[in-house]
Amino acid sequence: MKTNRKIWFCALMLWIAGNPVFAQLQENISKWKGFDKVEFTFENRKAWFVKPRKVVAGNPWVWRAHFPDWHTEMDSILLSRGFHIAYVNTNDLFAHPSAMQVWDSFYDYLVKEKQFSPKPALEGVSRGGLYVYGWAKRNPDKVSCIYAEAPVCDPKSWPGGKGKGLGSEKDWAAFLKIYGLSEEEAVKFSDIPLNDLAGLAAFKVPILHVIGLNDKYVPAAENSDLLVQNYMKLGGPISVYPMTRGEQTLEGHHFPIEHPEFFASFIEQNSVPVKKPLPHLPYIEINKGLGNAYEKFRTLKKGTVAFLGGSITHNPGWRNKTSQYLQEHFPNTEFTFIAAGIPSLGSTPHAFRFSRDVLAKGIPDLLFVEAAVNDRVNGFGEKAQVRGLEGILRQMYAANPKANVVMMAFADPDKSADYEAGKEPVEVGVHQKLAKYYGAAYMNLAREVYDRIKTGEFSWEYDFKDLHPSPYGQELYFQTIKELLKTEPSAAFSDTKLPVPLDKFSYEKAGYHSISEAKSLKRFTLIPAWKPEDNVSAREGFVNVPMLVGEKANAALTLDFKGRGIGIAIISGPDAGKITYTIDGKNLRTLDLFTEWSTQLHLPWYLMLDDELKAGRHTLQLTISSDKNEKSTGTACRIVHFLVNE
Repeated sequence: MKTNRKIWFCALMLWIAGNPVFAQLQENISKWKGFDKVEFTFENRKAWFVKPRKVVAGNPWVWRAHFPDWHTEMDSILLSRGFHIAYVNTNDLFAHPSAMQVWDSFYDYLVKEKQFSPKPALEGVSRGGLYVYGWAKRNPDKVSCIYAEAPVCDPKSWPGGKGKGLGSEKDWAAFLKIYGLSEEEAVKFSDIPLNDLAGLAAFKVPILHVIGLNDKYVPAAENSDLLVQNYMKLGGPISVYPMTRGEQTLEGHHFPIEHPEFFASFIEQNSVPVKKPLPHLPYIEINKGLGNAYEKFRTLKKGTVAFLGGSITHNPGWRNKTSQYLQEHFPNTEFTFIAAGIPSLGSTPHAFRFSRDVLAKGIPDLLFVEAAVNDRVNGFGEKAQVRGLEGILRQMYAANPKANVVMMAFADPDKSADYEAGKEPVEVGVHQKLAKYYGAAYMNLAREVYDRIKTGEFSWEYDFKDLHPSPYGQELYFQTIKELLKTEPSAAFSDTKLPVPLDKFSYEKAGYHSISEAKSLKRFTLIPAWKPEDNVSAREGFVNVPMLVGEKANAALTLDFKGRGIGIAIISGPDAGKITYTIDGKNLRTLDLFTEWSTQLHLPWYLMLDDELKAGRHTLQLTISSDKNEKSTGTACRIVHFLVNE
């Protein structure tokens, strides 16, 4: 209990430090259908919420988008059942990212300052559909359900009128101007309700549409029907109710709501009892934070952001969402995003490829680093992890002393098993230690996933599914990252002055050396564009590239180098063999190149032969052994790069 109190106290202090309490807003109280309506100005926009006479535990609420005075029967019913109704005026922005930023702030204000439920029900009428889906797709974990009436789901239908709908020439011109689109670009514009629904579907957010069958402004065939199809294909729960009773006006776009109490119950049943998921903040350590990067983004209007990691970074998901959020949060900044994720690689490979794959493409102002999953899977020990991650950090700060770094420890079943056994995973501890020592921000996503599963928020099997996360897992990761990005730095810091290394052999001067530097080749051949001939796949970036290949026993080579560490980056496939090697003619050693995945893939595999050498010149002599792993079909050694830590 004391530990939990300490965690929550630290989280509170963290939030207060990074998020100044909202200024006291001037509130005016009026009456709305017998209920108190609290009106105020929020970020220079009109806003209000209506209070129920008796509040349901947890403060459930409905968030109305556009036309908040249209069809208020449900609002009255829900107020009588203990709900709040809230609204902020971002009208005529067509759910532009600037409106979504206001919505983010408004949500934080109501949830953090007014203690509203963390999962509102979203209610969108007509063009309000653009808003509710625009925000819900960016925040699927924060939505209890969506109710929409004749919602616009594709701007090309309305206001564009590019299909059978009547459209609105004036509103279409306004839409194009706000988004800065030409007619041709608008046809390809993808940030619309019909797309990117995987996160909402993964969170099983219930959706209900009420439509008119003869709506000529927002035809169902071009809007609701398509969204229903897309959402259901992704496994999302959705229903549609056509309104056929009563007068249909405005070319069928306006219609009376039949049995509003039924739809009020839909919202109530999906919002009550209020469930409060674990907050993200206890899993974030800001340390020096992101102040330097944010200052540059705002003042120079330019920024370089790099993402360094394995397959969890390479695959689409949290990385794309993070880039999108930064672009929307800093709309006037010209960003360069460097995607440097390569499947199967951990901290040691990252350190040696950092100069080529990141620094050569741009000097980051903000760097995201993940290696905890592959470091465990690839068998790198604690010492190797420290040397790899410290090498990355020292290379980063040497190139840009003002850079900010975010260290992320992602989840996998082995780490969850460690937590279940009461142990901290080694990889998590290393990431945290390095982050604290160098002032980098840190996120323990492995612990967050474990804790949320233990509290019953979701399951690994059906929701998260894999260490390569499902859309659910990608959203969970991104929402924690977003919480860090939303934490406004109190100030920028001065240049990072590199402290004494934690490990004097860290890979701070690590880099690739060309395979063309090898000499005295015996039965090794430099192939300009190697590719497998056995129908076994290879990782992108490690096929159709130069490779030094030896396939027979006793093949040998020599490499002269200068540095404190030497290694090889190889392709380990079904025929991977064993090598023997010496450095400066001393201590003959044997190394098996075959891995447990070699039968499935020509796997990129980074092996340090010695990383505690005296500084200076050395000679590596490498020979393919006549011995081989019993599971291997051959004795091949295929070298992509030599790894030298100078």
